[in-house]
Order: sequence, then C-alpha cells, then structure tokens
Amino acid sequence: MTSVSRRYATDERRFDRPSGIPVDELRAPVILMVSGGADSTALLVLAATSTLDIDDGRGVARIARERLHVLHINHQLRGIDAQEDEEFVCDLADRYGIPCTVRRVDVAALAGAQGVDSNVENAGREVRYAEAVKLANDLCERAGVSRSLARIVTAHTANDRAETFFMNAIRGTGPAGLSSIPRRRNRIVRPLLEKTHRELCEMLRMRGIVWREDETNDDTRYLRAFVRHELMPVVEARNPRVTSSLSTTCDILSDEDAYLHARASRALRELMRRSADGMRAIDAGKLAAADVVIARRVVRMAIIEVCPTARLESRHIESVLRIVAAGHGSISLPLALDARVEYGLLFLRADGCQRMLEGAWLTVPGKIELPDGYMLKATVRTIEEGSDPVAVARAHGAKWGHASVMLDAGACGIDAGSGGRLWVAPPSQGELMCPLGMHGQSKLLSDILNESRIPSAERQAVAVVHNDLRGAILWVAGVRADERARVKNTSQLMLVLSKILT
Repeated sequence: MTSVSRRYATDERRFDRPSGIPVDELRAPVILMVSGGADSTALLVLAATSTLDIDDGRGVARIARERLHVLHINHQLRGIDAQEDEEFVCDLADRYGIPCTVRRVDVAALAGAQGVDSNVENAGREVRYAEAVKLANDLCERAGVSRSLARIVTAHTANDRAETFFMNAIRGTGPAGLSSIPRRRNRIVRPLLEKTHRELCEMLRMRGIVWREDETNDDTRYLRAFVRHELMPVVEARNPRVTSSLSTTCDILSDEDAYLHARASRALRELMRRSADGMRAIDAGKLAAADVVIARRVVRMAIIEVCPTARLESRHIESVLRIVAAGHGSISLPLALDARVEYGLLFLRADGCQRMLEGAWLTVPGKIELPDGYMLKATVRTIEEGSDPVAVARAHGAKWGHASVMLDAGACGIDAGSGGRLWVAPPSQGELMCPLGMHGQSKLLSDILNESRIPSAERQAVAVVHNDLRGAILWVAGVRADERARVKNTSQLMLVLSKILT
C-alpha cells in the first residue's frame, strides 16, 4: 500500500462559532470519502460550497473549510482508469482548496490473501473505512482534539440505501440488515441519504461539473449491480417512489433495531457471569427464559465480543439456543469458536483462549503467576501466644472465603527458619485428596471439581498445591483445602496460601 498526501492553500475564512458548540469540535477534521463518481463528487462540492448536516450538533450548516480533508482510495483494479480517477479527485480538491490524501491499495491481492470467505467488494470496503479511520486519528492528533469529534463523511444516497435493503434481503438478514445503511455509526455520517442519485447528477450538471464513471458498476455479476440494473427497474415500474418509501422503512427499522440492541445489551450485562479474554459465560437458564428476540441478540453480541471477526448466520445462533434450551450440549461455530452448556452456564470460547498451567515450584515465602490472570502467594505467620490457632484459621476463612486458606505449616513441610517450597500443577487423572471437613475420607479430585462446577475446558488452569513433586495435595486453589493440613490446637506456625488478582 502506498500513500500520497497533497496539500493546497486552504481558504482561511473562519465561521463564527455557534453558541454552545465547543471550540475543539469546530476544529475537528471532516474526512470526505471521494471516489470520483457522481455521488462523491457532489458530496465534495456541497461540503465546500453549501450546507450539510454532519451530526456535530449544529444541524444543517456550513462546514469550516479548514476542517475539510478529502480521502481517495485507489484500489488498483482498473489500470489507467483508476489512475485517472485519482487525478480527477486530486484536481477537484485542488479547485476548492481542500487538502487531499490518496491511498493506493492492491485490493485484489488483499482479497486473495484473506481467503475464500473474502471478495474484492468486501476487501475494498474494509480498506476504505480502515484508511479513513487512520487518517481521522492522525488529523485529530495534529489538531490536538479528541478522536471522537472527527467525522468521516460518505456519499451514500437514498438509492444506495434501497439497493442495500434488497441486497441484504436476498442474502438473508435480520432487522439490522434490513435497516440498511444507518445515517450515523460512531464517527461515520451520511448526510446525503435524503438525496437520490438522479438529484445529485442534476445538481452537478447545473453547475457544469463532470464526474467519473466506473464501468464495473454495470457488471451484474456483482450483487449491487444486479440489484441496481435488474431488480430496481422492475420495482420502480410498480412503485416509482419505492426509493423514498424504502428510506422511510429503513429509518423505522433502524430505530426499532437500536431499541432492541439497547435492551439486549442490558440483558447481556445482567446475564454475564464470567468474562475473560476469549471467553464469556452466560446464565443459560435465564437466557432460555428470555424472549427469543432478545436471546438471539444476546448470543450474537456475546460471540462478537469473544471473536469480533466471526461471520455468523442465523443457523449458528439457533444452534446455540437449542443447546441452551436443552440445558446441555456443545457445538462448533465459525473460526473454531466453541459453545457449550455446563453447570447452568453457556460458555463461549475462542480457539486457543484457554491457557494451560505448567507445573512450577512455589518458594515459601514467595509467589507465582497463574495463567488465568491470578497470582498464587505463600507466606508464613506465627501464632501469637495465647491465641487459639483454630479460631484464627476460621476467622481468616470467613474473611477471605475460597480465595485464601490457613494451614498448619509443619504438616505442609514448611518450617520457620528455612521456609521451604511447594509444587503447583494442574489436576492429574485419578488424583485423590482428603477434603477438609470429611474427617479423613478420600475423594477423587475430579469429583470435587465437578461439585465445584468447574467446566472441563478450564480444569487444566486450576492450581493444585502439593507438599512435594509427588506429594499429597494441600490446597486446590480457590476450591478446597486438604484435611491432613488443617490447623490444630497445637499448631504454632501457619502457612497462608492466597489466590489473588495480579
């Protein structure tokens, strides 16, 4: 990818600051995404000479010329025509005294590198927005303003909105897809959605301004071109105002989608039980009882949080909801995502997100880091004369719960002088322990982990503390201590083991 930045003498006129609008907001950059076609040419002309609503709190207003910056992406798909598009956009920006930045990207090569799930159209769109975000961030830094104040302005029209509605309907979609192109998404705004392509062409003709035509827009092998040239004429013959009607429909669907999104976001927060990098755990029982329209969105949102690049279809969401309703089961999702219901929770995990604990020595006193973001810490504590060791240990347990335990240091092989060391490792198959409170009766460690509702996928990250490399279990961190290491009335030195966040 190459970048060319062209700067021209900018019109130094200043507009009076409207009351209530922060100065920083009126210095924030406005990126105009201009391809050279009729719609984007009209966008540049209107931004430079007329009024637009870029959703910065001022409504329909003139944009200070010093805020404007043109971005053109040369996709390098059409040889000399692409080069001429680039020169046209640069010359047009020059005519209006607006700085212009050009990015040259081999989109065909990029689409090929992304694999079979990609195509040139998708790759080009992703590149355009990615480069616009980079440029906006760079210009904000130069201007010393918050990134959130920048605006990335596209030339989407009512026609684009209608076409996208039909494209998404053909592919299969939900309310979000049928709401088509939103008027604003974060910093991206589309002030021409009320205009039709024909209206913008007429405006340019009246001003004597030409534009570039992209012949690939007529290639009906592309879905948008098929909808534009094959489907829309048939629909417009039945209803000449279909573009306007669909725009209104899209606004209604967009508002309703935003409402459902807000409700689902709130539901996801309420149902979330555990969260870590590459993993989400959701209350499966409450999710199963939720309205299906909310449940679908909760599952989709949670999966996207785990893996933002996941390409989801309705069948994937329905598969997850089926195992939620059953109360058990597991399925594989795109990009090696795993969904399973265990112990009343729906676990969503990305491939490779589970870190494995490797065996290590824990020096006493000392600490080691665990793979789940916690730290295992060992200290020693002397019992004060006249104190009841058992009462001290119980008080410690009441205060810290399963996060920390007090044990008899001598029973653990630790003395006051030289200290010692303990072996920390994940659970082993067939391993036994004598859980505290069971009066010396042994039990399989796997049964204890089952009772503690620890999913099988997470057990190799559980820290089991032993008194030696092949010695007895002293503590299953955060779960249970061993009866043989409990504090007695005769204990004089305490071993304190704690699992704390780093």
